[in-house]
Order: sequence, then C-alpha cells, then structure tokens
Amino acid sequence: METVMNQPNMKQQKQETKRTLKEKATQALGISEADAKLSKSYMSVAFLALLIGGFLGLLQGLERAGLVQMPSWFTYYQVLTAHGLLLVLVLTAFFAIGYFYAGLSHTLGGVLPHVRTMAWIGFWMKIVGFVFAVIPVLMNDATVMFTFYPPMAASPLFYIGLALIVIGVWICAFGAFINVATWRKQNPGKHIPILAFFATGVFVLLFFGSIGVTIEVIMLIFWSAGVMETINVMLSRTLFWSFGHTLVNIWYLTAVSAWYVIVPKIIGGKRFSDTLTRVVVAMLVITNIPGGFHHQIVDPAMGPALKYMHVFMSLSIAFPSLMTAFAMFYVFERTGRAKGGKGLFGWLKKLPWKDVRFLAPFIAMVAFIPAGAGGIAQTTNQLNQVVHNTMWVVGHFHLTVGTSVILTFFGISYWLIPYLSKRVLTPAMNKVGVIQTIIWTVGMFFMAGSMHYVGLLGSPRRTSYTTYGDHAVALGWDPYMILLAIGGTLLIIGVLIQVYAVFHLMFFAPKGQTEFPIAESEEPQEQSPLWTDRWGVIIALMILVIAIGYVVPLTDLIVNAPPGSPPIRTW
Repeated sequence: METVMNQPNMKQQKQETKRTLKEKATQALGISEADAKLSKSYMSVAFLALLIGGFLGLLQGLERAGLVQMPSWFTYYQVLTAHGLLLVLVLTAFFAIGYFYAGLSHTLGGVLPHVRTMAWIGFWMKIVGFVFAVIPVLMNDATVMFTFYPPMAASPLFYIGLALIVIGVWICAFGAFINVATWRKQNPGKHIPILAFFATGVFVLLFFGSIGVTIEVIMLIFWSAGVMETINVMLSRTLFWSFGHTLVNIWYLTAVSAWYVIVPKIIGGKRFSDTLTRVVVAMLVITNIPGGFHHQIVDPAMGPALKYMHVFMSLSIAFPSLMTAFAMFYVFERTGRAKGGKGLFGWLKKLPWKDVRFLAPFIAMVAFIPAGAGGIAQTTNQLNQVVHNTMWVVGHFHLTVGTSVILTFFGISYWLIPYLSKRVLTPAMNKVGVIQTIIWTVGMFFMAGSMHYVGLLGSPRRTSYTTYGDHAVALGWDPYMILLAIGGTLLIIGVLIQVYAVFHLMFFAPKGQTEFPIAESEEPQEQSPLWTDRWGVIIALMILVIAIGYVVPLTDLIVNAPPGSPPIRTW
C-alpha cells in the first residue's frame, strides 16, 4: 500500500528533476535555435526601425534649424508621424519582446512550443499592422502624428494598422503569461526567476495599459469611415493618455530590469535585494496607468480637484525610481570597494568604464536624474504652464527614452545579440561600442539640451521651421536649433555605428559561447516573502488604483459629453 502511495510522488520527483536538468542545460549550453531565431527576428526589426527612424529624425532636426525644407510630396509632418511610429512603437515594442522572450527562454528552461507560435503570430500581426499604418502616412492620408488626436482624422487603414499592432502585442503578452504560469505550476513554492518577474510586470502593463487606447482606436475606425458622425474629443484624449504615459514607463521598466539584474553581474557584483527588486516592480505596475493624466493638466472638462489628485498619482511613480537609484549606486559602491576602491569616491575608479555593457546603461542611469526632474516639473500644474506644448517636452522625451531607455537597450545588445547568435563580443567591437556610446551621449546632450532651453524661450514643439514674420522672439530660437541639428547629425552617426554593431554581432563575429548575465542577490532568493510573487494581488491593486483615477472622469466625459466633432483634415 505504501509503495502504491509513493508512486505519484516518485513520478513527480522525476518530472521535477527532468525540468531542473532542462533549465540547467538551457543555462549552460545556451538558448535553443528556435528561441534564438525568434528573438533575433524581433531584434532585427527593432534596429532596422532605428535606422529608418533615425534618418527621419535627422530630417526633422535639419528642417527645424531652417537648413533644409521637406518637399511637398513628403512633408515635415509626414516625417514626424513616421518617426514617431518607427521609434516609439516599432523599435521599443520589438526590442522589449525580443529581450524578454530571450530572458524567459533562459530562466524558465525554454519557451513553450505553443507560446513560441503565439510570439510568431504576434510578430507577423505587428508587421502587417505597421504596413497598414505606414501606407496612408506615405500617401499623406494619415498626417496626424504619433498621438493621432481627433478631430484630425486619418484614413481608416491607419487605425486598423494600429489595432493590429496592439493585438499582436497582446498575443505576445498572453504567451509570456502562459509560459510563466506553466513554470509556476511545475515549481510550486518557488519564486518566479527575477527576469521573468520583470517580464511579467512589463506584459501586464502592456495589456492593461493598452485597453483604453484600443477602445479609442476602434471608435476612430468607425468615425473615420463615416459610420459614426462625430467623436468625443476629450474622451479620446483621455483614453489615449491612459496608454501614452504607461508606454513610456513600460520602456523604463524594461531598462530597469537590466539595471537591477544584468549590470551588477557585468561589474562582478550582486543585486542589492531580491525583495526590494520585486517591490519596485510591483509599485511601478500598481501606480503607473493613472499617471497619464498629467499630460492633460491643461485640458478643459476636468476640475482642479481631479487634476490635483492625478498630480499626486503621477508623482507616486517617483518613489520606486528613488528606490532604484539608491539600490544601484549601493551596488556600484559596494562592488568598487570590494575591488579595492579607497576613499570617498575611489570605488568609482574600479568600475569597468571600458566595457560598453556597463558604460552605456550607466550613462543611461545618470541621464535619468535630470530626465526624472523634468518629469516632475511637467507634472506640476504651475511649472507645466510654462513648458506645455513647447520644445521642452520633446527634449524631455529624448532624455528619458532617447537616452535612459535607448542607451540601456544598446548596452543590452552587446551581450544579448552574441548570446542569441552563439558568438562573442571581441575587444575591437567592444571599443566600437564605447565610441558609439560617447557619440550618442554627446549628440543627445546637444539635442535634448537645446530642446529644453529653447522650449523655455517659447519655441513650439510640433511646428516646422518658421520665423513668424521675422519676429524677434522666433529669430532668437535659431542658434539653439542649429545646436539641435548638430546633435541630430551626431546621433545619426551613432545610429549607423549601432546598427552595424548589431548585425556584425549577429552574423560575422567569431563563434563562441556568451553568458546570459544574471546577478545573484545579496540575500538568498528564498528569503523574499512569497507575497511578492502574488500577481493576482498586484493586478487587483492596480485595477483598484485605475478605478480611483478613471471611473469619475470617464463617467463624467460620457454622461456630460461635450459636442462631438466630425472628421477634419487639417493638412
């Protein structure tokens, strides 16, 4: 009888041993060919989008400086729209999905076959969606910029393309959920591996954060096609920003995952705290989505009390960022001192400054200090009145995304691409990466710095070059716009070097094994309380915070709807 009762336990033990061996084999021998092909495909699209979007950005900068004028068949505003689509949607979404699916493969013992199929379906759906969206942009039938605010109306094909992109992302998100849930079922009582935990947080935000904009896009499809006569403009703006700012923080959380998990391993250190890391992820997920309201701080139809509440909700996102700053510089100092650093700042000398895998994300972290401070200014009503809809906002965007996020992505690529391709980063290519990082940093200093300052002088954010009839104030912007163009020129050089490095590492670098660098925690992972892995509770709290932020204003905007607007073509 006892033997019969023990048979299920013995079978379970064999299954657990088999799974453990599979995970160890994946970590020791590298990623499977099928998983590598998936992530490399996502990475290839991401960096091709960077190449094309980078050239479009250069054209914008040159026109804003008055150095070139775009032709009538491809206007400044078409370039602006395409630039936003390529870099804000395609580059970031494809990179994040490729990176996290590689992380899931490494930490969970491989991507499940049906999940991999879902990721490929999502891949092609996003590609088709992008083609649908970009065709009307090229035909000048969707010159509505990245935010596509009504009452400006694009071709229905543009909105259909956006919907397909979102659905493709959702498919990838649910694939990740299935993979993590399957691992948890097979490993009861164990913590989700930390990189898979970050991936879960990012995909939770991608799904819930995009529900509002999906509803908006569906309404815009019928509105632009003439099925609906009018659209509620304020409701559309509110639904968009439930997604717009969340998207920024999705990129930020992706970068933070590398700061916490990858960078300490690169420098030979350990993570500060597994518990703190998981709490930071949970806080960012819970507080994020209502933060988008600070983009509407000057919008009508919302009272001061509501705006005040949302200022606080936006500022709450700063708390996990401050925790991250403490944790990261603790790791840097502790590691530097362990390597012999003496005195107040002697530990800085011991950090691997000549390693692009550390240098790029470190500069990204430092850039987030002024970037975060600028975000606080834009969240504060009185200060926002000064910079709203000026070039300051574009400078802030290039500092947060173009520096803090993208430089982290670049740093990741110098170990992730060789890992996926079973090749190695050579000293020569590492030096190329360091040079590229310096060029990018200097270029972004000129571009983002001049954008911030000229924004304070009143230069608008979304207009092509004009002197407003040679007005003295507008003429005073010109020197800073020249600095912007210089920065843009340096950045396109950085783009070319980075794209070259990525495809060299993917196809031409020497063959060999590259480690997937995941740092251990200073405290054993088992010491973290299990409630930190309770995603059901985290999502419930997130939905509660969303309800607090959105139920009242959305109800008011629907019940007391302002007059709707028909489609308007302003170009």
